[in-house]
Amino acid sequence: MKDSMMTEAGGRVGAVTAAVARQVRELRAARGWSFEELAGRSGVSKGMLVQIEGGRTNPSIGTLCRVADAFGVNIAQLLEPAEENTVRVTSADEAPVLWRGEHGGAARLLSGIGEPDMVELWDWRMRPGEALHSPDHPPGTREILHVLDGALTVTVDGVDHAVRAGETVEFHADRQHGYRTVGDRPVRLMMVTITPSGEWDRRTRSREPRPS
Repeated sequence: MKDSMMTEAGGRVGAVTAAVARQVRELRAARGWSFEELAGRSGVSKGMLVQIEGGRTNPSIGTLCRVADAFGVNIAQLLEPAEENTVRVTSADEAPVLWRGEHGGAARLLSGIGEPDMVELWDWRMRPGEALHSPDHPPGTREILHVLDGALTVTVDGVDHAVRAGETVEFHADRQHGYRTVGDRPVRLMMVTITPSGEWDRRTRSREPRPS
C-alpha cells in the first residue's frame, strides 16, 4: 500500500512538471522570447528555465510565481490549458501540491481564473514549526487568508499580525510578507490571491498588457 501511494504521488508530481514544461515552452514561443528575455523579465535564471522546459525539475512555488507573472498568467494556467465555456468540478485530492513544509505541511492550488484579474484559490495546511517567506508580488497584488484551524502569524513589511481560527486577514502582497504557525497545533487556512492582469517585467518594474 505504501509503495502504491508513493507511486501515485510521484505520478502527480511528474504530471505537474510535464504540464509546466509544456505551458512555459508554448507561452515563450508564442511571444517570441528567448530564454534570456524570459530570464530578464522573470528574475529566474536561464539555466533554471531550460530545466523547467525540459521537464527536468519540479520548480518551487516562488519560481512558478515569477514565471507566471512574467507571462501575465496565473499559476493555474501553467499547470494546464484554460478551458472556456465549461463547468468543472474537482476534488481537493486532484489539486496539485505546490508547497511542502519541512514537517509535513502542504499547499494545494485548488483553482485559478485569469480574467479580468488573476485569481487563485489555495488550501494551506501547515504543521507546528513551519513557516513560509514570500517575496513581493507585482504591484496591486492582494491576498486574503481565512484561518480555519490553529493560529498564524502573518508578517507584512516586517510587522507581525496574529490571526486565529475564525479570523480573516487581507493585505497588499506587493511587498515582503510571510506566514508562520503559532503554538503546537496544526494550521489550516484558505487563501485567495488577486493580481492585476498583464505581463510583469522585473527589470523595469512595469506591467504590459497580455497579448490578445
